[in-house]
Amino acid sequence: MRRLILYGLALFATSAQAPRRPVEAPRVFHYTLGQMRHYETSLRPRMNQYKQAAEQLANFGNQTAWLAHREADGLVEIHQDWSDLVFVVSGVASLRVGGEIERPYTESPRELRSTAARGGEISRLQAGDVINVPAGVPHQFLVPAGQQITFFTMKIAKP
Repeated sequence: MRRLILYGLALFATSAQAPRRPVEAPRVFHYTLGQMRHYETSLRPRMNQYKQAAEQLANFGNQTAWLAHREADGLVEIHQDWSDLVFVVSGVASLRVGGEIERPYTESPRELRSTAARGGEISRLQAGDVINVPAGVPHQFLVPAGQQITFFTMKIAKP
């Protein structure tokens, strides 16, 4: 059985053995892969017009834990004040990172969105992949027709 264990800002995917411990372990947050997949089934019926749903699992002040499910391309996003550390739970998608955002609009303070971007690097993601998107970097999930992706995200505020 695989487990996802978070210690402060450190992320460890482990098997049955005991997790490595960082120098300081301020707060422990633990969900098994089975629990994440259970949450995934609860998100599907709650998808919005963009065919996505997300739920905040925990708030640690300067870090928040989320689970998101998508069945279509997402909007282009730029978060000015936090990074996204993403762990893919299930499914496949591509992630566009970087490039230039076209016709941006303000979603909320210090957060931009758009329906399109030019350029950037596109990487294919699948279950088990981990990616970090730094604050201020445009990013967009691209989900092929008939596919889905569910991912855990740790949103980490800039110091």
